[in-house]
Amino acid sequence: MSRHLLIAGACIAALSLAACGQKADPAATDTVAADQAAMPAADVAPAAPAAVTMATDFVPMAAASDMFEIEAAKVAQTKSTNAEVKKFAAEMIAAHTKSSADLKKAIADSGQTMTPPAALPADKQAMLDSLKAADAAGFDKMYVDGQVVAHQEALNLMQGYADGGDVPALKAFATATAPVVKGHHDMAKMMADKMM
Repeated sequence: MSRHLLIAGACIAALSLAACGQKADPAATDTVAADQAAMPAADVAPAAPAAVTMATDFVPMAAASDMFEIEAAKVAQTKSTNAEVKKFAAEMIAAHTKSSADLKKAIADSGQTMTPPAALPADKQAMLDSLKAADAAGFDKMYVDGQVVAHQEALNLMQGYADGGDVPALKAFATATAPVVKGHHDMAKMMADKMM
């Protein structure tokens, strides 16, 4: 039996050596190169979402962002045991209540007849429900990590509309709001980094 294994091993070695000496098929090489070019590199960041430039898209998204921030902060004020998180939540309620009022004023100033939505969209409601259901031990980290993500999304929305929005009064609102949102993002990121 060991003789058969030696013969089989010798055959495999001979075939391997023969294959190494062959020239590569150019058509096969081109196909592999094309496949590799079509695949994104593992370390490439995903593409940023397209900027929102239409007021009919911007207004509901901006309003939903404010609503989510206010409601999530209310949950944080009741569930958190961390003084820094509670303080941040209080700031979010004040800042996003002001932002909601500023958005309504910008809509009125623009002459648009849009009305911000009165309820959260399903995705943000699901995030809020998850936050409400979080256990006390993991709540602060879940809230703060969510704030980093939510404020990055809001910042992208504000900057995108400020750059290319279709209604001047709403562009002015987005331009003025973006730095405030950036400040919130930075505060949330610092808290998140401490909780790692």
